Amino acid sequence: MATGEIARTDVEDGEIGYGAARMADGRISVAVEQKPKPPALPFRSSELAQLDEALTLSSRETGLDFSIYLGELDGDDTRKAAEELHAQTLRPTHAVLIAVSPGQRAVEIVTGDESHRRLPDRGCKLAVMSMVASFKESNLAGGLVSGLRMLTDQAGPAPRR
Repeated sequence: MATGEIARTDVEDGEIGYGAARMADGRISVAVEQKPKPPALPFRSSELAQLDEALTLSSRETGLDFSIYLGELDGDDTRKAAEELHAQTLRPTHAVLIAVSPGQRAVEIVTGDESHRRLPDRGCKLAVMSMVASFKESNLAGGLVSGLRMLTDQAGPAPRR
């Protein structure tokens, strides 16, 4: 079904503009170009800067490689999909992936061998609970930054060599 507006009914044939046509019943039909709006981004630029800073500081302080994935996790098994993403990181043994799929209402934290030694499941669960509490308040960036800080505190400083 289409809808439209009647702007003027007393238009002469010479006045019909580009994209307009006089219909058999005398009505003027006008085509109007609709420009799609750009997709809404999940973060403002200030929130992106906060996330970037939190990721950088977390990785620098702990010696672990923190990363965030925000989006749909393929398939019904979100854990398996997050583990596949984690396996693609540069140093999976030292990597910590926070995967968030708002549409699936899923948050997964995947750790490698070394990062799991320093981030036990209990600490990861507490970070997830903190993030989910912020997500419920529509604070996606704040929840991620809070979770990163909790994981950083739990992992502690990078071991000296």
